[in-house]
Amino acid sequence: MVNATIRRLAAAWLPVMVFLCAAPAAGQGYPVRPVRLIVPFPPGGGTDTMARIIAPKLSESLGQQVVPENRGGAGANIGAELAAKSPPDGYTLMVATITNAIGASLYTKLNYDLVRDFATVTQLATTPHILVVHPSVPVKSVKEFIALAKARPGDLAYSSSGAGSAAHLAGELFNSLTGTRTTHVPYRGGGPSMIALVGGEVSLCFATMPSAIGFVRSGKLRGIAVTTAKRSPSAPQLPTIAETGVAGYEAGSWYGLSVPAGTSKDIVGRLHGETIKVLGLPDVKERLFAAGFEIVTSTPEQFAAFTRNEIQKWGKLVKAASLRVD
Repeated sequence: MVNATIRRLAAAWLPVMVFLCAAPAAGQGYPVRPVRLIVPFPPGGGTDTMARIIAPKLSESLGQQVVPENRGGAGANIGAELAAKSPPDGYTLMVATITNAIGASLYTKLNYDLVRDFATVTQLATTPHILVVHPSVPVKSVKEFIALAKARPGDLAYSSSGAGSAAHLAGELFNSLTGTRTTHVPYRGGGPSMIALVGGEVSLCFATMPSAIGFVRSGKLRGIAVTTAKRSPSAPQLPTIAETGVAGYEAGSWYGLSVPAGTSKDIVGRLHGETIKVLGLPDVKERLFAAGFEIVTSTPEQFAAFTRNEIQKWGKLVKAASLRVD
């Protein structure tokens, strides 16, 4: 009788004990296979640079390969949709950017929602843009550029990493505040945009610092000014556009890490902690600084609030400028 009772109690408690033991083990065991890091742009731009700096160190920290996967196109929406629709198991990450926040208002037929379909992990960094020109453009300052653009309205074309990208809106803001009229030519990412400018297909670009700084340092492009309110520590010789006389001008880009909505809090917490550690490594900090990034970290909740605010902010500008892509 006693043995039968013990057996019944054991049978009743066995599933509970299995669950209690397995739950921590599952959290501690993640990841058990390679993790893909979706980069919603082609190789060569700022987002790709960020991913390829942090991925190897994150691989070491997590104990599994973190593999950057470039899925560019449609203003970063192809990669974002792929990430949004991936299983929420921690094996798909995405480098979210300001372009995704702008696209939330710019595109009316998106198959994903940046807030609803993603869980935020942490912000990673910010970076200024640089007004860069092809060496054949006879200007060395913002004032000279404005004068040339006004003398040749519509003739000077600027490249960007895509319609609705931060580089695109930086150019539109410049035109609006200066009364110039330059022509926007979108490409599939920062890398193709820079190749077009170096090759002379276009005259200028409001490029992210990581995309452009190497070409500026090598003399293949001429840096004129940075787009942020303060000068960049990575290129202190370049003035800001605002200090050269274009009052109120300010633009820049940001990057963060997100995962599909529904990913467990344990996995988000693990990713957050490991990413913060990686961003604090001296060699990572040095490489990001050299590329023109400024590290900015946050809690998942802070990055979620930041993302919502960015969507609202850029939504107002998109509406005011009557911008639409689809």
